[in-house]
Formats: sequence, structure tokens, C-alpha cells
Amino acid sequence: MAPKDHLHLNLKTLFLLIGFIGFVPFVANAATVKRYQFDIQVKNVSRLCHAKPIVTVNGMFPGPTIYVREGDRVLINVTNYAQYNMSIHWHGLKQFRNGWADGPAYITQCPIQRGNSYTYDFNVTGQRGTLWWHAHILWLRATVYGAIVIMPMEGTPYPFPQPHMEVNLLLGEWWNTDVEQVVNQGEKLGLPPAMSDAHTINGKPGPLFPCSEKHTFAMEVEWGKTYLLRIINSALNDELFFAIAGHKMTVVEIDAVYCKPFTTQALLIAPGQTTNVLVRADQSPGRYFMATRPFMDVPIPVDNKTATAILQYKGIPNTVMPIMPQLPASNDTDFASSYNDKLRSLNTPQFPANIPQTVDRHLFYTIGLGRNACPTCLNGTKLAASLNNISFVMPKIGLLQAHFFKIKGVFKTDFPDRPPKSFNYTGAPLTTNLGTSLGTRLSRIAFNSTLELILQDTNLLTVESHPFHLHGYNFFVVGTGIGNFDPTKDPSKFNLVDPPERNTVGVPTGGWTAIRFRADNPGVWFMHCHLELHTSWGLKTAFVVEDGKGPNESVLPPPKDLPAC
Repeated sequence: MAPKDHLHLNLKTLFLLIGFIGFVPFVANAATVKRYQFDIQVKNVSRLCHAKPIVTVNGMFPGPTIYVREGDRVLINVTNYAQYNMSIHWHGLKQFRNGWADGPAYITQCPIQRGNSYTYDFNVTGQRGTLWWHAHILWLRATVYGAIVIMPMEGTPYPFPQPHMEVNLLLGEWWNTDVEQVVNQGEKLGLPPAMSDAHTINGKPGPLFPCSEKHTFAMEVEWGKTYLLRIINSALNDELFFAIAGHKMTVVEIDAVYCKPFTTQALLIAPGQTTNVLVRADQSPGRYFMATRPFMDVPIPVDNKTATAILQYKGIPNTVMPIMPQLPASNDTDFASSYNDKLRSLNTPQFPANIPQTVDRHLFYTIGLGRNACPTCLNGTKLAASLNNISFVMPKIGLLQAHFFKIKGVFKTDFPDRPPKSFNYTGAPLTTNLGTSLGTRLSRIAFNSTLELILQDTNLLTVESHPFHLHGYNFFVVGTGIGNFDPTKDPSKFNLVDPPERNTVGVPTGGWTAIRFRADNPGVWFMHCHLELHTSWGLKTAFVVEDGKGPNESVLPPPKDLPAC
């Protein structure tokens, strides 16, 4: 074809296109709608020589990946065929004014009962990167979870080199027995339930476990190519180290927020967190283990076995033995703190870090374990967990409904900004007077106010690391330290320039973490420890963020198919 003809055709196509756009002017502005069907169904699955029925989405373990683009509208219809009530949380999605789609049972909705359906309808606005979804009722997220991949808007590149391929790695836990039975047994005894029998990578424990040769995830790479790994900690109760034998990783994103790139041999990821890394296949072609195992720097029993997957160079036979990476020691606190210190927001004109520089309200929450009376339990007591010595009691209807429809008697808004009394929070272990007060007590927050929250670990029974997740928001981790927070000295060391922006943050063992955020999303938003054990013991609360005065500053009305209680 002659160049002139080619130009003529292009112009003709262009005029046709302009005519078409002129004919339907709304097309250019309409958000793309992505639809998914999630069937909650029970399926028999075998791992570690044990078969058992598990709750799944669409018979998949882990569940399907949600692929969307920034700016899309997403409709996910969930139909429940299982024996348990179900609700699903889209972890890290802000759900602006739309808590009805957030998912935590009895916080923003009543659960979906057997035989019923509910459509989660939400927009993906101003977010791109790796998030995930999981069941948010009982301990069902042990098997009901999957990745959310949000691609940038069309024509917007990553702020790092375009990878050859992208791979999701979901780190999880596996119990050989029914998880809900294990939990119920623990509750009856007033003790922690039995720990998991294995960790998994994409639902597979790897060949270091019995009957697991075929239950090993493998990814093939070509020499010289760069790969983007989207790593998600879907485990219930364990912070995890992750490393790849012989290969460095460049961290480029955390919790769906771009960060300043840095290179590391291993990474630390808490339950609920996501981390994107670039890996260049530049080593001697072979087979290399990717491995994960828990970080625990206090003498509390954990499932410390190592799960593995395989990074395999193209053309290398399966008979070659994979090389094992050097993971940090399970109690390597120094690695944990130095790794977290490297996390910094990208903070560029295109991806700014809008840290609140002034604070309207200061909150100080102590994290504690405790013991409450339980006449039917093994020792006459049961373990509890609390914020400011309050163990949260779940309501019987959704808190968001109670707030929106002004239903009285469901919750109080008297959650204290400070603990009832101050003490040497991280001194010698405190083993007496361990009772907690019980209540459905929330904190009322003025719309668009700026908050600073100090989360302080305590030595009630024992110090321990706690990953905290806030629904409906990202926040900036402006400071962290070991020991007791010092309100006169520590704020001067806060990073108010490029702190990491996250939705889930680890509070260090025997230490504190300071976060800041602007309360510009009205509704009822859950905040809880993402260790499922501690959440079930009461280590949770919620913020009631009031409506503003503007037209787009109030909670949207509930959808017609919102599940009834």
C-alpha cells in the first residue's frame, strides 16, 4: 500500500471515529464495568496426605484473581452455597462513602446466609497496585482468599521498568483438620487453638512436606528478563519472611502504594500486607527455591516450618535439585526493624504523599492481652485481647446500618482516646489484674479532621508484634520505636516528608507505631489486629466518621440487596 493511501485510510478512520464519538458523547466518560461471579462452595482438597472439605470461591484454592483497572466500576455477585454465613472484604480498597461494599460481617453488613446472594458494587478510584480479598467472618479466610490486581489507567506506565511478566504469590496457612472445629475447641478451653500444620505459597506447601511433590508452585523464567512478583500475606496468624535463593529483590510497592525502590535479599510481610518486587533472572540457569517462614521474636509457639515454591529457568530439567535461600533467623528483630526503616513513599509530583502536617486529634491506644472469667473453660478463665483495656463485643446487626438508620442501643461512641490509666507499658511482664472490660464502643470522628494514632504494645501477659489494619483508609506510618512512646521526645523524630503509606502496619514487639490520616471518608470503619487469633479475642474497634456538609461528603444509601440479619 502506498504511503498516501495509508494516510488516506487513517484520516478516513479518524473522521469515522470522531463522528462516532460525536454520536455517543457519553462513551468516553463511562467507567468500564467489570463483573465477577463468586460461588461460595465446599470442595474436597488434599494437602500433606490429608483430605478435607474446605470452603472455596468457585471451587478454587486460593480463589480467583480480580483484575481491574484504576477508574473501573466492579460488580462482584457472591452467592453462598456453603453451610456457614459469609461476607467478603476487599482489603485495602477505600470504598469512598460506600462502606456497604467493605465486607466485614456485623460492621458494615450482616453476612450472606446460605442460599442467598449479595452484589458488592464499588468503584476503584485513585488506587493502583496489589491488594487482596478475603472472607471476613469466623476464620473462613483460611481458605477463602485471593488477589486483587489493579492496573494503572490506560497509558500510565509503572514508575519502574516494565517487567517481562507478572506473577501473584499468596502466602497462606494450612490446617489438616477443619479450621472452624479447631477454633471452637480453643474457645471452649479458653486457650489458643492448635497452630497451622503448614504454610503455603499459592495454596501449596512445597516439596519439604509429605505428599507435597505435586503440591508445589513453580514459575518458569527466561535468563535476562525481569519479573514483577505481587506478594500477599494471606496467613491468619504469622508475620512472614520471604526470600529467593541467589536472587535479590527490588521492592517497588507496598499495600498498593508505590515506594522508593530498594534492593533486599529478604523481605518481611505481615498478615494483610502486600509487597511488589522486581526480580531479574540473572543467575546461573537452574532451579531456585522461593521460601517463606514466620518471624516471631518472643517465645510464643508458632508453626515455624518453611513453605517453598520454585523459580525455574527455562530449559532446566525438573531433576535438578533447587537451591535453598538463606532466610533471616525466626527471631531476627534487627532485620525486621532495618527492613521496615527502608520503606519510604515515592512522593513524586505524580504520586504525592499528602501527610497531614498538623493534627486535630491525638489518640493513644494500648494493645494488651488479658484473661477473663469463664466458668466452663479449662482453667476457669479464657484469654482475651483489648485496646485501651476494652475487648470489643461484636453486635448482632451491622454497625453501619445502626449508624445510617440511627438505630439506638447497638453501640456507644465513648471509646476513650487514652487508656484508663498509664503505667510502664513495656516493663516487666504483668500477670495479675488481667481482666478487660467488654463493650461495643466506638470513637466518633469529625469529618475531614486529621488524626494521629499511637499504637502502644504492652507487656500484659507478654509483649508481641501486632499488625493493625484500618478499613476505608490508607495512613502514613510517621514513626515507630521500641519501649514506651515518649510524647515529648519522639514526635521530633517523625518522618513527615516521605513516610510509608499503608493500610496495615506492624506494631513492633514491646514498642509503638505512630500513624496519621485525614478522616475524609464518612461511615463506620473497622480497625483491628490482622492476627485472626487476637481479633477473635477482642483486639478490634471501629471509627464512626461523621458526614461532612458537602454533597459528596455523606454515606451513600444502602443497596437494595444488602443482606438482612
